[in-house]
Amino acid sequence: MKGLNITIGGLALGLLMSVGSAASGAGFAGTLAASAVGQGAYGSLKGRLVWGGDTIPPIATLIEKGKADKDPEVCARDTPIKSRQLVVDPNTKGVAYGFAYILRPKGSNPAAVEALVKKTPKVEIDQKNCEFLPYVVALHREQTLVFKSSDAASHNVRFTGFNNAGINTTLAPGGKYEMKNLAAERLPIPLICDIHPWMRGWIMVFDHPFFATTGPDGSFEITGIPAGTQNLVVWQEMVGYTTPGAGRGMAVTIKAGETTDVGEIKLDPAKVKK
Repeated sequence: MKGLNITIGGLALGLLMSVGSAASGAGFAGTLAASAVGQGAYGSLKGRLVWGGDTIPPIATLIEKGKADKDPEVCARDTPIKSRQLVVDPNTKGVAYGFAYILRPKGSNPAAVEALVKKTPKVEIDQKNCEFLPYVVALHREQTLVFKSSDAASHNVRFTGFNNAGINTTLAPGGKYEMKNLAAERLPIPLICDIHPWMRGWIMVFDHPFFATTGPDGSFEITGIPAGTQNLVVWQEMVGYTTPGAGRGMAVTIKAGETTDVGEIKLDPAKVKK
């Protein structure tokens, strides 16, 4: 998937487009976080999550085209299903599908929350070609999370949060399931389909609008952040915390009306889970 960041009147939106068979929706390439007003009190930050090794890791094929052992008339019927656990762009070494966010932000931006929820009141995760699309989703707790199925096969949706009760439900073809009033989570939550065990995804719920997900080139941008010292966390499923300071995050100085470039945050190949 390709990610595109657009800032309109201070509102940063992450738009996702297909990259190969990958998918990411409400949050890929730098999703969301900004202010529509009062820019004098706010600044931005940007950076890139990049592979720290010389050799680019290959992308594993989970299901070959036409060879699914469950619902083959739907799953991988036309295209193979690829792993999204570690996707590195061979040209830029950018790492996709990471979460970038401000940890326990000092200050708030109510206008950013209001604009975000008004622009995207519902965040959808589709089940298509027996994949969760988008693969990673970041959202604010005031947004509604919608699971749907575009496949002509039944799916299961299961996750258990740290602060949310979670769900374990079946979606019929064309079905939908909505979740409102979600609680903010301290870590991303794995998403699973028990009917098709290769199906995986990640969601993370925030109580502030200062978050993004990394695009195909590893880039992310968060805008509308209160000026001052903040802590940035970048998380990727195969490594966990990639920023210095681990779960405490790395200190960054946000200057009013300016963009702080944190540069490249390198994912250490030695820390990749086997």
